[in-house]
Amino acid sequence: QVQLVEFGGGLVQAGGSLRMSCSASGVTFTWYTMGWFRQAPGKEREFVAAINRNSGNTYYADSVKGRFTISRDNIKSTIYLEMNDLKHEDTGAYYCAAKLAATVKWDYWGQGTQVTVSS
Repeated sequence: QVQLVEFGGGLVQAGGSLRMSCSASGVTFTWYTMGWFRQAPGKEREFVAAINRNSGNTYYADSVKGRFTISRDNIKSTIYLEMNDLKHEDTGAYYCAAKLAATVKWDYWGQGTQVTVSS
């Protein structure tokens, strides 16, 4: 059974930093592009960042470029999201997701972890 479990959300002041991780099990981790999404209250889920199978390529939403960094450890089947200079608008539930590299649809999702940035 596939499981994606996020860790590391919390409450942080604006301008602060937070590091989250997502551990995967039940999948051949190196087959999957991994990503982070977020959903603010009353808004649709939006893409935050993604990283391909061998960490050769990373992708970011314009709103987080230069502040967030996605990385992965294929030995540990884990991805990370380093978030710096956090803003109030970064508040939301953050979800880890996985998809096979050749597909558009994200196949698996974590349960989400809350990030709250106080202004």
